[in-house]
Amino acid sequence: MLSPLTRLGAVASIRCLGRAHRPLQCIDPQWRRRMSTPPPQLNASNLSTERYNRLSDEAMDELLHALESIVESLDNSTYEVEYHSGVLTLQLGDKGTYVVNKQPPNKQIWLSSPFSGPKRYDFHEASDTWVYSRDGQSLSDLLNRELSDALEIPVDLTKVAK
Repeated sequence: MLSPLTRLGAVASIRCLGRAHRPLQCIDPQWRRRMSTPPPQLNASNLSTERYNRLSDEAMDELLHALESIVESLDNSTYEVEYHSGVLTLQLGDKGTYVVNKQPPNKQIWLSSPFSGPKRYDFHEASDTWVYSRDGQSLSDLLNRELSDALEIPVDLTKVAK
């Protein structure tokens, strides 16, 4: 029995017979819409550049100090925290590497996690936190959960990476 993707490829191939010069036009538009990733969410920030810089610098500095404290307390030579030019890197040995960086053009903070992948955080005025708009989760909540699991100790950055 053919897998659903193999069947789909066979159906798409049949629909494309005689149209090899325009393969994208022979795929059913309904199928393409169901199989595509969600459209990117572009959030226009109301923050002034000065306010964004102040808030993001505060969040990055507080996050750096909290992570340095955690790494020092664990006394593991494969764990390291670095911050340079708006990019914070947390290396957790064989558990992976986190990268948190400022994105001034978008007025966002971006996170690359070895567990949950990339995310873009916007500052949410009402809660005074950096929030991922696709799931409503704050940067600190995600880091608390993932770092607690990875390091096998309770991690609470709630007051830090607001």
